[in-house]
Amino acid sequence: MHLMDPHSHSRRAFLRRSAQLAFTGVALPTALNLASMGEAAAFNAPDGSYKALVCVFMYGGNDYANTVVPYDQASYDKYSSIRTGIALPRGDLNAMVLEAAAPGGLQYALHPSMAGLRTLFNSGQAAVQLNVGPLVVPLTKAQYAGNNRTLYPLPPKLFSHNDQQSVWQSSSPEGSTIGFGGNMGDLAMATNTNSLFTCISVTGNAVFLAGDSALAYQVSPNGAVKINSVAGDVYGSSAVKGAMGQLLQQTRSHLLENEYNTVTRRAITSEGSITAAIAASAAADTPAYAPFAGITGNSLASQLKMVARLIGARGSLGAKRQVFFVSLGGFDLHDNLLTNHPTNMKRVSDAMKAFYDTTANLGVAGNVTAFTASDFGRTLTSNGDGSDHGWGNHHFVVGGAVKGKAFYGTPPPVSVGNTTAPEDQWHVGQGRLLPSTSVDQYAATLAKWFGVEASEMAGVLPNINRFGAAGGRLDYPIDLGFLKP
Repeated sequence: MHLMDPHSHSRRAFLRRSAQLAFTGVALPTALNLASMGEAAAFNAPDGSYKALVCVFMYGGNDYANTVVPYDQASYDKYSSIRTGIALPRGDLNAMVLEAAAPGGLQYALHPSMAGLRTLFNSGQAAVQLNVGPLVVPLTKAQYAGNNRTLYPLPPKLFSHNDQQSVWQSSSPEGSTIGFGGNMGDLAMATNTNSLFTCISVTGNAVFLAGDSALAYQVSPNGAVKINSVAGDVYGSSAVKGAMGQLLQQTRSHLLENEYNTVTRRAITSEGSITAAIAASAAADTPAYAPFAGITGNSLASQLKMVARLIGARGSLGAKRQVFFVSLGGFDLHDNLLTNHPTNMKRVSDAMKAFYDTTANLGVAGNVTAFTASDFGRTLTSNGDGSDHGWGNHHFVVGGAVKGKAFYGTPPPVSVGNTTAPEDQWHVGQGRLLPSTSVDQYAATLAKWFGVEASEMAGVLPNINRFGAAGGRLDYPIDLGFLKP
C-alpha cells in the first residue's frame, strides 16, 4: 500500500515560509506571528454566512473512563471492578445520567463536576463521539498486534505526549509544521476581508492552525498582543518610542529591511484593528457575555470569552470563516486522579457551557461549533492513584448545528482486553482503546460543515482517503453525522 507522506505538505510550507519570513529577525517575534504570506486558495461559501470552528485541546491526555462513565448496572459493575481505587461511586453519577442511550442500549453519565455539558447534551446542543483517536488506516486488534506494518501502519510514536498532540492536530509527530485547522484556513482565507484573522490562537503557538499560507494570529485572553517597542515609552522616553515606530515601519530601499518593516506595519495595523473591534463589540453587546460572569480561576473560560468577543466583532474584522484554538493543561494524571480530575472537568464544562450560551446571546449558536481534543485517552485500569497513557478517547461536540442528545461511534466494551471474544475488539491491553473512529473522520465531519468540498478533503486531511468510499471502508464513514448540513 502506498502511503501519502504528510511531511511532503509540511516541507512545502516550510520552504515557502522560510523564504518569506526568515529574514524578519528575532527582535520582533510578534511580527512572525502576524505575518501571512502567499495567495489564499478559493473557498466555497456560497451563502455568505459566518461559520467558526473552535478546537478545545486538553493537554496531557484526558481520562475517558471518568469523563463519560458507564452507568447501566452491568457496565458500571465491570468499570468499578477494573478501576480499583479510582472508580467514581455510582451514587455520585445518578444526577449526571445522559438522557439518551448509546448504541446497544448502553447508558452513560458524565463526571459529577460536568453539569454544564450535561445540560447542553440533554437539551440537544452537545453530542459525544465515542472512541476516537489517530489511525493511519482502519485497524483490528489482530492487525494492531501483527507485524505487517506495510499494510497496517500505526500512527507514529503512540503514547508519547508531544508526538500524539501533534498527530491529533496535524497527522504527523512532533516537528510537523502543518495542521488540519491551518489547512482549512488556507481554503478560507480568500473568504475573509483580512486573511490574517482566519486562524486565531488564544493559547500560544499550535501546529493545528498552521497551513501553507495561513498562520496563527495569536492573541491573549486580554486582547491583541502588542509590539512592546512601539506600544509604550521606551526607556521612559516617548521620543525613543516615536523613533522606534518610524524606524520599524518606514519604507526602506534595502529589500530585506523593507520586507521586515512591511511585516511590522501589518502587525501594528492588525493589533489596532483587533483592539478597536473587540472594544466596540463588547460595548455594544455587554449583556451577551454575562454567561462568563462569576467564572474565576478558569483560564479556558478566559480564552473562550476572548473567542466569543472576536466572533462578536466578526463584522468589523470582515470575517466569514474562522478557526480558533484554545487549551487547558493538567490532564496527565498518573497520580491524584480523583483529586485533580474533577477540577479540570469542571473548568472544561463551565467554559464550554458559558461559551455556547454567549454564542446564543450573540445570535450565532448555529454558526459556531466547538469540539474537544486531547493527546490520547488513558488506561481503564488503575495504577493505584491514577491512569496511564492510552489511545482512543471520548470527545464532545457543542453548538447549535450539532445533532445533539446523541452518541456517535461504537461504544467500547468495559474490559481490559485480555480476552479473544469478538466484543473485546476495541481494547489492546489495560483498557487502552483501539480507536473505532479516526481523527481524520472526526475532522472531516467538522470540515464538511465548515465548507470544505469533498474534492478538497484530502488536501486538508492526508489520511482521509483510506476511510469511507475512497478507501473501500463504508464502515468508517467520512461524515460521522453529528452536524447538521
